[in-house]
Amino acid sequence: MAILNAFEMLSKPPAELPSVAAVFGPDTTLRTWVISALSSDGDVTSFDGEAVRWSDLRDDLATASLFDFDGKRTIVIRDADKFVSNHRPELEKYAANPGESNRFVMEMTSLASNTKLYKAIAGDHLAVACSASTDKKLGITAANRRKFLCNYVAKRHGATLSGEAADALIEMLGEEIGMIETEIAKLALYKAPGETIDEPLVREVVAGWQGKTVWQITEAIATGNAAEALLQLDKLMSGGQRPIALLPQIAWSLRRLGMATAVVEHREREGRSVQLEDALASAGIHRPSDIQQSKAQLRGLGRARGKQLLPWLLDADLRLKGTHSADGRDRFLLEHLVMRLAKAAPQK
Repeated sequence: MAILNAFEMLSKPPAELPSVAAVFGPDTTLRTWVISALSSDGDVTSFDGEAVRWSDLRDDLATASLFDFDGKRTIVIRDADKFVSNHRPELEKYAANPGESNRFVMEMTSLASNTKLYKAIAGDHLAVACSASTDKKLGITAANRRKFLCNYVAKRHGATLSGEAADALIEMLGEEIGMIETEIAKLALYKAPGETIDEPLVREVVAGWQGKTVWQITEAIATGNAAEALLQLDKLMSGGQRPIALLPQIAWSLRRLGMATAVVEHREREGRSVQLEDALASAGIHRPSDIQQSKAQLRGLGRARGKQLLPWLLDADLRLKGTHSADGRDRFLLEHLVMRLAKAAPQK
């Protein structure tokens, strides 16, 4: 079929979805959305690419769905970089003659364009590049990235986003779509349905918060100063800020520290050394002053606590949108999260 970037594929999916697809690139949010779009018409079975072997898949790839006679069954290999490296000949053979009853999707952080597998998938099936960085070869431009944020991401939250506001978000947050979506979700709460999120609101809310309050709360958490973190949190909630709007703002800073920790853990499991500066850069932290500040915060949190940042933030987000959405319970949840993080940090 073709090679598409995620912006194209999500905005206008192909009329006929392929039997084999490679979903690759550094942006985990885009990869997740693309896989969801590819598997929306039938049963889905997922395998861990770190553990699965080709022999484990042969029967599944030959077995149609037992419950959905109209749609194809989708078999997804998550984190498939190692799987592809170990089973390249088998995958090349399958791509040349895939089964008709299933759709086979591989999710990877990268896929070299000079390999036979890449050429087979891009030529006869579908390869989707999941990156928000501009790339002429992949057709990723600042213009279609802006359009994607305004038309696709903003609509996920019932929001209207101006082009200038989208550019400001890229400028301030970088190119990681998950982080930008979190900010758009927060900004949507400041506007009534039908009103437009404009550049001044982005700069007021995002820059103002990140410039002062997030830094204060993150610093307090990293040094184990729960009292200071709760004091700053109380000021914001007493001023009318709702917990559901505050959590994404707090998570913006902490999530990047969690992502950097995950990069370090992943590379160590592969037997590769990694500098903390490189891990922070992979998490979207590039300015020297930000890197130094983040290194100090990670040391304050410690490795064990850094590994828990992402799951704890995700758990809090799900609870705040579900069991703890009511007034009072939402505040308790946010205060409990801050206490949990700050109390666990080693005292200096």
